[in-house]
Amino acid sequence: MQPQETTHKHTRLMKCALEVEECRAYWAHTDGTTAISARQVFDNYWFGARSLERVEVLLVNMRARFDTFPAALQTLHRWPQMAPDTRKLICHWHLQLADPLYRAFTGAYLVSRRAAPRTELTRDLVVSFVTTSGEPHWSMASRVQFASKLLSAAYAAGLVETNRDPRPLVVPRVGDDALEYLLYLLREIAYEGTLLHNPYLASVGLWGASLDERLRTLPSIKYHCQGGVHDVDWRYPSLTAWASARSSRIRT
Repeated sequence: MQPQETTHKHTRLMKCALEVEECRAYWAHTDGTTAISARQVFDNYWFGARSLERVEVLLVNMRARFDTFPAALQTLHRWPQMAPDTRKLICHWHLQLADPLYRAFTGAYLVSRRAAPRTELTRDLVVSFVTTSGEPHWSMASRVQFASKLLSAAYAAGLVETNRDPRPLVVPRVGDDALEYLLYLLREIAYEGTLLHNPYLASVGLWGASLDERLRTLPSIKYHCQGGVHDVDWRYPSLTAWASARSSRIRT
């Protein structure tokens, strides 16, 4: 079955935000092909001196974000020397894949806020977003906690400039490696939208002319746009093939 983005709303974000370093540790220790228990992870200090209870929470989230996409986890496992900016973006995109509320927040709500006369964000605005976009049975305390986690994750991803109100919105730098990874990943999974119009690219400011310009310069695809018709020729047949070729280029 083709891997796909998560569409049902859940509450995992309340216990686990972006967690960039924890994601990095998870990729380093597993490619997803061997079962591992929370006790084993705890005993081997995958996540440092975390409690067993915290390790269990992290494992649930890591598996939802990465094990769901086997080719992605295998690629990340083989990519130890990753630029910090790329790492943050990949963590951000995988959280989007695993959490529809975060995906709507970063891929639609923040995009619309950037286009508004005032692009600053406050906690109260995010609480209002959670109220309208979350589940109606969530209590106000839960909505406030969700808002805090959304802001924390967006700040860690480089989408929000500060962690205090008012919070200016920013567009992160997206390197070629990060963009190619996302494009090859999206090619292999089911998601709402199209390759050129989706919340993953929109969340980092890539759409329309700006996206066209970037796609024309990528070494691993050939992109053509004429008369409103877009055509992408893929240099590699899969994400894992792209990763192998990328590793070979770096070694040589």
